[in-house]
Amino acid sequence: MNKDDLIKNIPFSEAVDIAGLVDYEEGRVVSRTLANEKSVGITIFAFDKGEGISAHSAPGDALVQILDGEVLINVGGKEITATTGQVVVMPADVPHALTAVSQFKMILTVVKRAVGIQGL
Repeated sequence: MNKDDLIKNIPFSEAVDIAGLVDYEEGRVVSRTLANEKSVGITIFAFDKGEGISAHSAPGDALVQILDGEVLINVGGKEITATTGQVVVMPADVPHALTAVSQFKMILTVVKRAVGIQGL
């Protein structure tokens, strides 16, 4: 890896166990950022049972991919339970929150609109 890489904190040019990049820790939420660019962010999370992220909104559509376990996601007041292998899309600017039903791991990909100069 070098400073110009768009993806970081993960080995290049090899097969990687994505869920193994973060470990569960008692009473904590653990994360590893893989990309944090103007138009996209990718982060892997490991949540201990009962841990969560309080209600907030994001400036882009957020795709949650469940790698392990079970989570309760509230999107704009709608509650969704998701488990290993499932995905949930949380629309931009809509409040959402997550609570770990069991220990769970996820990849969060946030895709934001490109900001450009009007008229170009």
